[in-house]
Amino acid sequence: MDAKPPLRSPTVTDVAAAAGVSPMTVSRVLNGRGGAGEETRQRVLEAAQALNYRPNAFAQSLKSDRSNTVGIVVPDIVNPFFPEIIRGAELVARPAGYTLLSCNVVEDPEREEEVLGTLLDRRVDGVIICSARLDEERLLRAIAPHRAVVLINRSVAKRYAGTIEVDYRAGVEAAVSSLIAQGRRRFVFAAGPAYSHGGRKRREGVEAVLSRHGLALVHDLSCTPDLQGGIELAGKLVPRAGEIDAVICYNDLIALGLMKPFETAGISVPDQVAIVGCDDIPAASLVTPPLTTLRIAKQDLGEMAMRMLLDRIAGRNAQQGIVIEPDLILRSTTPSDLVQEEAGSKLELAAARI
Repeated sequence: MDAKPPLRSPTVTDVAAAAGVSPMTVSRVLNGRGGAGEETRQRVLEAAQALNYRPNAFAQSLKSDRSNTVGIVVPDIVNPFFPEIIRGAELVARPAGYTLLSCNVVEDPEREEEVLGTLLDRRVDGVIICSARLDEERLLRAIAPHRAVVLINRSVAKRYAGTIEVDYRAGVEAAVSSLIAQGRRRFVFAAGPAYSHGGRKRREGVEAVLSRHGLALVHDLSCTPDLQGGIELAGKLVPRAGEIDAVICYNDLIALGLMKPFETAGISVPDQVAIVGCDDIPAASLVTPPLTTLRIAKQDLGEMAMRMLLDRIAGRNAQQGIVIEPDLILRSTTPSDLVQEEAGSKLELAAARI
């Protein structure tokens, strides 16, 4: 068979002409509906391959009311926390026959709202939203028209979305409790973005433990959740280094951004100031000194979210919600007698509350 692809995109009619069959036969063969002999089926498949024919996915989605695509929305793709979640989601989506559309909203609530509208226009079958930055009213309005939604690090009524929450409050309580047990009293909270739901939970954890010990935050400072945010925060804290002895950071990037300016200013970590991050990104264990942090299994989080989304697309487990407790990974940015070997570093958070 010597079929040459047409200059325009080939159609079912072109494949039918090349194979010497009717368009209906081509449709039945390509959609696996049978009704054609083996010789005819092979002729159709060879013609489709020779013509580089690809089915019109949009037309198929109109017929089936399914696009076999799902969206995943992240606040900032540059943050190493989120690509691992996307990878986990992709590992589940592809074998299930879904294409994953990744959307980066660069920490902008307006763009987040716009992206959710665009995904709706593209007829995605569902959407995963990581660490949504929209306030609750706008978030509910944006997700209501979608067929299926899963939120990571955000809670809403289960009729609107499945939820996977990381119990940052419990994780931070464990870290602060450990530091207080070692005599630290003058805490800073590097809060990250003011509109972060997870940031508020972290703050609640810090304040709850301090309150139980008759203490209060010395400084509560918002900053961008990146290295630059940590560097700029260091500019505010270095002149006040004598007032503080521990910094609890919204994420590892802020913590890493703090460390070099502190070193340059002669502030010893952890002897003068202990630093705790959150997320356990790869760089956290590679810096000097290695960073104490809260570990979340990020790829597992993405896989879990995609499975939950597929359930909701299929109409199963509509009331599903999961809460994950992070592990406190003790390294060298906290006092040396708190450091433990990485191989056995998981700390039971329930036992860590004091």
